[in-house]
Amino acid sequence: MSALARYFHSRGILVSGYDKTPTALTNQLEAEGIAIHFNEDINIIPKDVDLVVYTPAVPKEHKELAFYQQNNYTLLKRSEVLGALTNSSFNICVAGTHGKTTVSTMIAHILRSSGYGCNAFLGGIAVNYQTNFWSSENDVCVIEADEYDRSFLQLNPDIALITSMDADHLDIYGDEASMQDAFVAFGDKVKEQGLLFSKFGLKRTKEIKVARKKTYSLQNESANAFAGNIKIQDGGYVFDAHLEDKLIPAIEMSIGGMHNVENAIAAIAVANELKIDPLKIAEAIAGFKGVRRRFEYSIPPVKKQEGAYVKPVLIDDYAHHPAELKALLTSVKSLFPQRVVTVIFQPHLFTRTRDFANGFAEALSIADNVVLLPIYPARELPIPGVSSEMVLEKINANEKVLVTKEGLLDWMREHVQHLNKEFGEVIVMAGAGDIDAMVMPVKNIIEELS
Repeated sequence: MSALARYFHSRGILVSGYDKTPTALTNQLEAEGIAIHFNEDINIIPKDVDLVVYTPAVPKEHKELAFYQQNNYTLLKRSEVLGALTNSSFNICVAGTHGKTTVSTMIAHILRSSGYGCNAFLGGIAVNYQTNFWSSENDVCVIEADEYDRSFLQLNPDIALITSMDADHLDIYGDEASMQDAFVAFGDKVKEQGLLFSKFGLKRTKEIKVARKKTYSLQNESANAFAGNIKIQDGGYVFDAHLEDKLIPAIEMSIGGMHNVENAIAAIAVANELKIDPLKIAEAIAGFKGVRRRFEYSIPPVKKQEGAYVKPVLIDDYAHHPAELKALLTSVKSLFPQRVVTVIFQPHLFTRTRDFANGFAEALSIADNVVLLPIYPARELPIPGVSSEMVLEKINANEKVLVTKEGLLDWMREHVQHLNKEFGEVIVMAGAGDIDAMVMPVKNIIEELS
């Protein structure tokens, strides 16, 4: 939604909006001149409005949405507007239950950094530019294609990329097969002369009726694009990109997470398809600073000084699905093999917690210590019997505890007194709710008391 708000604002159109709570993003939008309010009140909303754009994540009984609907304003879903805006452009659309934000941002960054140029509509804040939208004279759009509410079926890709099809949003789709049907339909939207990239091994992409298909993988040499000679370096990686027609050697990437090497291969494969110079691709990846809340180092790793203790690392991540948590924590363990890993996780949605409680517990058990917060409800009402406790009791960890957001800071003050200073500790804060508001207070406690 914020990317669309920025799009219209950049074209001199008066934009205002509602959000549930203030965040760093809404603060930034307000600073850019976009009016935002946080109280659900039809008396304060603008009445002289040409277009009302809404996301299906807003409850149907929302008073302001109901007012506009009942008074015959022009209303369009976010996806409908995005589809209309990009109807005649060359579109690179990235979909997937996880990975899509990082891959789409990497592609957009390569195109911008190399001078190729693109318009970007992203689902996360690119750290390089501190925004999720930018425009270009080149009529090429990089779009994060959202599967929620089948939104991505409004798009018309020239190049489509599918990163994953793991079960999610079962409150919308009902079951995994129906959700995957939507991904097949998305793939079928690729234009006649277009191209589909997909992660190697996604079985149902075989059903997609597109003439040109290519695959990418972390290291499977059967894919059209894959990484080789991967080495860990200063919390990041160095790797070779094997493409069909060339090898790009010794690409440096400063962000963590082995899954991000795979994401980079996907982005590099798309850039190569656009004939972007390999040296410019490598330079862009080396300069990529990541996406806010995607394996973001809030306290980065530092080299140990002789005789000094190993300082803690703090990572902030948006992971809110078991597969994402597993990839996140597995990467942390591989990057920092000797360190104690503590994860602080806020479950997102009652339905998701209910549907994947076992998966969450299994993923969280990768960590040494687990701290759970109460479920962030977002658009949902509580479901009887569904709570963070149902995940907690299934976790196998050295220490596991459930705390409130307020209690988290007290827990952290106590925990900091017992950090492992010989090998070090990595603290991971993960979730898609409002846990990001707790990152700075936790960071301050770690830096003051450790």
